[in-house]
Amino acid sequence: MTDATVVREPDRSLVTTLHVTYALHAVGLAIGAFGAATVLGSFIFGWPSIIAVIINYVKRGDARGTWLDSHFGWQIRTFWYTLLWVVVAGLLILTVIGIPVAWVLLICAGLWVLYRIIRGWIALTEAKRLPLPS
Repeated sequence: MTDATVVREPDRSLVTTLHVTYALHAVGLAIGAFGAATVLGSFIFGWPSIIAVIINYVKRGDARGTWLDSHFGWQIRTFWYTLLWVVVAGLLILTVIGIPVAWVLLICAGLWVLYRIIRGWIALTEAKRLPLPS
């Protein structure tokens, strides 16, 4: 019996890279939570998260065929979906009626980013694959 999807064992340096990128994303959130910037603004436009997403794109190819590939994709999707929600909220803020909706959207997006970083990092420490979008 042959398996069409061969899964290889990942390089340990990629695990370390993912720990670093999760930490960079967490630092980006912490800067927003405890600094003068907003949480999501710091996550999207702060250097730690920008550096992390660049590292994700550069190293993702090395993780193809391993369970770590899901973590790279998870972090990349988290970054871009957060940017999307920030842009939508920004457009809503331009209208007076949309301001309350924008604030709710930003709070929910901030909690969602926090959840994704925590869930992803826990899954990484437990050497588990994250769900892929269908």
